[in-house]
Amino acid sequence: MTEVLIRNADVVVTMNAQRAEIAQGDVLIQGGVIAAVGQGLTTTGQVIEAKGCVVTPGLVNTHHHLYQTLTRAVPGGQDALLFGWLKTLYPIWAKFGPEEMFVSAQIGLAELALSGCTLTSDHLYLFPNGARLDDTIAAAQEVGLRFHPTRGAMSIGESDGGLPPDSLVEAEAAILEDCIRVVDAHHDPREGAMVRVGIAPCSPFSVSRDLMRDAAVLARDKGVMLHTHLAENEEDIAYSLAKFGCRPGQYAEDLGWTGEDVWHAHCVKLDAGEIDLFARSGTGVAHCPCSNCRLGSGIAPLRAMRDAGVKVGLGVDGSASNDAGNLLLEARQALLLQRVALGATALSARAALEVATLGGARVLGRPDCGSLQTGKRADVAIWDVSGIEAAGSWDPVASLILCGPTRVRDLFVEGRAVVRGGMVTTIDLPQVITRQNQLARRLI
Repeated sequence: MTEVLIRNADVVVTMNAQRAEIAQGDVLIQGGVIAAVGQGLTTTGQVIEAKGCVVTPGLVNTHHHLYQTLTRAVPGGQDALLFGWLKTLYPIWAKFGPEEMFVSAQIGLAELALSGCTLTSDHLYLFPNGARLDDTIAAAQEVGLRFHPTRGAMSIGESDGGLPPDSLVEAEAAILEDCIRVVDAHHDPREGAMVRVGIAPCSPFSVSRDLMRDAAVLARDKGVMLHTHLAENEEDIAYSLAKFGCRPGQYAEDLGWTGEDVWHAHCVKLDAGEIDLFARSGTGVAHCPCSNCRLGSGIAPLRAMRDAGVKVGLGVDGSASNDAGNLLLEARQALLLQRVALGATALSARAALEVATLGGARVLGRPDCGSLQTGKRADVAIWDVSGIEAAGSWDPVASLILCGPTRVRDLFVEGRAVVRGGMVTTIDLPQVITRQNQLARRLI
């Protein structure tokens, strides 16, 4: 069995029940599992020196659209609100095919890895020109991140009063059939799974009430999780009130879209009653602060959700609305926005790091991830705090959120090195970047 010892870190941040932080700490990895966390550990295997570093659990990304890394900073969408932004980008995305999905996912996953992310979800809800969810799963297997892709869908096109062009919507029977196919082909319910699959109609304004309900029934029959966008901005709330006669939280509850096996993206405009509903039902939230800022959606009630006991993780969201994929910067932005809204005591640096690690693991239903404890999966991030970003910092753990570094030195997923010395080890990243740029130019 492969054994790796991460030795003599300045601080090991465990995220265990006591939130223990171990000075001059060690982490011993055996195979894909953490064998021990403490001081003075020994090994006959590989030793990774971590002096001058902070070691944390791998970060967890709870909402992304990996395909969007091909459409960063598109001029027509740079200054638009959500609905106008979508109308600008839908015709471009309609030109995608399997290669665009695969390469854009490789880039997005590598970017996440360099920001310390070991587990990510993805919400793919359009499948033009033969593209399939399998394309992104293949990319994740090459990059080496733990992956929770969701089979999204849109079924209401422009001719039926929806936002997306008709070319990007699917028949609802075909959607459900392909959901069954991808779950049967790829979902692994076991502890330590590298791939789990969810079911994820895009949003209440792009699919029918029947599909939302049928998706929930199917997901529970298959034992997989449910995901969608909800209460993202004021337009979203107005649409729900006009179309359904209720707020988004009530709509979700009526259709079976609350519970431990459900998480919603954004939730910027949840009111107190909806927050209480999510807390009581165990429904999770993917908080996407940078995207919410970029699209002018508002500041999500993160502090109120945490105070109520709602499970909350972070999401970078798609690179067409962020336009980056750095999860550590997302944690910093979460902290800053809560302080803008509520004052300097609204969210601490350690609380932001907790949301980025343990919080995300809880949202995605992964008790085997999110902390550095014996028996948990060996998903570990090593951050070099001896460089210029953290120079002068009195608190190396807080410095990760407040000043940096923002790029991981080493990253292990299931005990395997995905990043070493700040470089992705699993794919030829310069070659993939070149191909990404070629594909992007072809879309213009």
